Amino acid sequence: MARHFDIEPLDATFGAVVRGIKVAHIDDATWRDLHAAWLQYALLVFPDQHLQRDQQIAFARRFGPLEFEMAAISNVKADGSLRPEADNDDVMKILKGNMGWHADSTYMPVQAKGAVFSAEVVPSIGGQTGWADMRAAYDALDNALRAKVEALSAYHSLYYSQSKLGHQHKEGSAYSGYGFHDGPVPRRPLVKIHPETGRKSLLIGRHAHNIPGMDADESEQFLQELVDFACRPPRVYHHDWTPGDAVVWDNRCLLHQATPWDMTQPRIMWHSRIAGDPISEAGVA
Repeated sequence: MARHFDIEPLDATFGAVVRGIKVAHIDDATWRDLHAAWLQYALLVFPDQHLQRDQQIAFARRFGPLEFEMAAISNVKADGSLRPEADNDDVMKILKGNMGWHADSTYMPVQAKGAVFSAEVVPSIGGQTGWADMRAAYDALDNALRAKVEALSAYHSLYYSQSKLGHQHKEGSAYSGYGFHDGPVPRRPLVKIHPETGRKSLLIGRHAHNIPGMDADESEQFLQELVDFACRPPRVYHHDWTPGDAVVWDNRCLLHQATPWDMTQPRIMWHSRIAGDPISEAGVA
């Protein structure tokens, strides 16, 4: 049966560009093909979509319930003025924190399933988004290291990851505080089994810390070495944004990162976060 769109794999172990459809107007048969491609490639890039708010939210909802409908990832304030980089306020600290490799909501009780992300305003240089394939990273481990990571877990905390940038979140800050919660710090295995494909992947990134059985320095070094190994070609792709681009990625097997840009230029991106399954995306009891 013919696909309802054109798909071009990226020059990486994952990801594809999808052309020939508008995601705001797809029928159920096209959706089924698209969802199958998403599970296979983990990242789908859709050029020239120019999604309105309700269209982006509706498309994200096709993948499941949303953790939140839509949030701006931006250095532009609500009044349209630029947020001065020199102020280094909480929003700026979060933007800079996001430049470290991470998976979304691993610091929440339930890890996110994925996200739809779209570009409204992009800077003339920089500001790419990168993704890294943790399925291929797991597959590339040698047998001894694979056996080691299979037995390990780590705690995940936004307080931890942001503290590395000197960010101590305070009530009433410019940042909404999403992710800064006072509940238990979730612990997650270093190897995640995908609930739909059954493939294993590494679950690491900047929020992970404090592996039980290791001291803090040993844990930090081990986790950083895993990230350095995992997030390199051919397992990475960095997207040069054009206004109107939209992407959807599988947060259960990819890490992602923002990259720096000239913050005297505006960058306005829109993020809709797809909620994880409370069973398969929960932490370790």
